[in-house]
Amino acid sequence: MEKKNCLVVFGGKSVEHEVSVITGLQVIENIDKEKYNPIPLYITKDGEWLTGDCLNNIETFRKKDFRKVKNVYLTFNKKERSPFLIDKNKPLKVDLIFPALHGTNGEDGTCQGVFELLDIPYAMANIGASTNGMDKVTMKKLFSFHNIPLVPYKWYYREDLEKNIEKILDDIEKNILSPFIVKPSNLGSSIGISKAKDRKELKNAIEIAMQYDSKIIIEKAVENLREINCSVMGFHNDLKVSVCEEPVTIDSILSFEDKYVRSNSKTKGFTRKIPAEIDEILREKIEYFAKEAFKAIDCSGLARVDFLLENNKNIYVNEINTIPGSISYYLWAPKGLSFKDLINELLEIAQKQYNEKKKNLYKFDADLYNKINKNSIKSIVK
Repeated sequence: MEKKNCLVVFGGKSVEHEVSVITGLQVIENIDKEKYNPIPLYITKDGEWLTGDCLNNIETFRKKDFRKVKNVYLTFNKKERSPFLIDKNKPLKVDLIFPALHGTNGEDGTCQGVFELLDIPYAMANIGASTNGMDKVTMKKLFSFHNIPLVPYKWYYREDLEKNIEKILDDIEKNILSPFIVKPSNLGSSIGISKAKDRKELKNAIEIAMQYDSKIIIEKAVENLREINCSVMGFHNDLKVSVCEEPVTIDSILSFEDKYVRSNSKTKGFTRKIPAEIDEILREKIEYFAKEAFKAIDCSGLARVDFLLENNKNIYVNEINTIPGSISYYLWAPKGLSFKDLINELLEIAQKQYNEKKKNLYKFDADLYNKINKNSIKSIVK
């Protein structure tokens, strides 16, 4: 069987740029080389699209040596054999796309829209699920509609916070008991997130979050907290769940360092308990709500759903990550699924989703040009 060219996209104009590079290199390293020929597509922090064999190596990024890379361009000229061109003249044949992008301009549906226009199968969530999963305000509204348990929260636009901060602080303190967790609505990897115990800290936390997004969420901080994560994979109603994990840190909030540095080093202060030490009833509830959260945003491919466990009793869904770091392979390994097998399944789901979409009718000839008269056009213009 002829190998398919799989474009692995990583980097991006996002504060999670470096995390995305690591995830992308992990996908390239572990993809089934007998089935797929991985092609790196690195999006720089300035938005340039680059490719080249040297982008398969972490040393290229450590040394920032991009002398051997070439630019990638898009074309919508159907005469070309591929919508991807190198140096504006050499077609780059692509059969599938694996997005390993995190955060804004990648995980939020931006690149997924480009992939849809290019009419190429791609792994992970579609445009709508990506957008809904990235925007925590929209996500929570959807979860609430589906009766998924959430902590009390309020959200505000940045311009309103800038104009009426004292009045809004009054509103928050009236409706949500302290302590608080303050977050940018459209971001991940714990960037811009702070905990606040009083009004002064709350105001400072809001000012930090406003640097990263125009919508800010303030939540009730859960006391006696344990964080439990569970990954979901599949398409439509054909879903399965991974084992659960409990990330443990010396701090009350998992920081960027905890998630991506300490978790991959011998630094003290962070561990993962896999599987999480929870009873059977809690595990079944978490698995159920993980699937419900996945379906609530119409997700596909794979996602990780993060839970808050209060007093080892009350469960709240914190958020869903439609492109989690390292594709959450460590949650599937205990179930006997290797990283290579995981990527294979996700690319098979991508093809299945693409085939299902191709059944839709996108053309309809209404002969409207011949049915409408010139006077109608003039009235429309006026």
